[in-house]
Amino acid sequence: MLNLMRLEMKKYHLGSYVKGAIIANFIILGFLFLVVGISKVEGDQDLENYQVALSVIESMIRVVFSIFASTLIAKLIIGEYKFKTITLAFMYPISRKKLIVAKLAIVMLFTFSTIIISNAFITTTFCIISDRFDLIPNVLSSSLILQHIPSVLMNAIAASGIALIPLYFGMRKYSIPATIISSIIIVSLTSSNTGNFTLNDIIFIPITLAIVGLGIAYLAIRNIEKVDV
Repeated sequence: MLNLMRLEMKKYHLGSYVKGAIIANFIILGFLFLVVGISKVEGDQDLENYQVALSVIESMIRVVFSIFASTLIAKLIIGEYKFKTITLAFMYPISRKKLIVAKLAIVMLFTFSTIIISNAFITTTFCIISDRFDLIPNVLSSSLILQHIPSVLMNAIAASGIALIPLYFGMRKYSIPATIISSIIIVSLTSSNTGNFTLNDIIFIPITLAIVGLGIAYLAIRNIEKVDV
């Protein structure tokens, strides 16, 4: 399975997605400092403390890389069906199910790892610079960081499952736009902030959506032999 995943990653030049993830990290950082800078000028502190700042960082990263995941699904699976290149892949002496599992595993692993690594990098960089230039009023405590780690880990796991939901919409008519748009709608609904509250804060919602995503993946794998290519 690992060899198959490695071959798929090499086949689709997924190193470009890693470069894209790095660029996205710096864009998120730039946006955060822009928000802080504007707040300082206007005298209105949007990121009033580190707890809010960490929550905003985690939410932004989850949104960005959930959409990244949908583009991966579009490239690895939907595009293959749309342009009939999957037919050639199915001619190799490899189980269809095993091939699809490898593709979905790449999507989940990419989503999970980029969310974890990006949270570590962006949070560390932002907090160091913020502390150096006194951008956030209160002091960052080690207890707050320790409390935040389980939340990041849980949301990364949930996002890895939720990222598979667009597979359902994309496979209906082998539509790349439907795959990406459905992902944008899902993250918009779950991450829209209303009074410092999002649907993602209700623990059973991301867990339920993650289970739905895994269920969609399971059905796609189980019915792969029946799919007309």
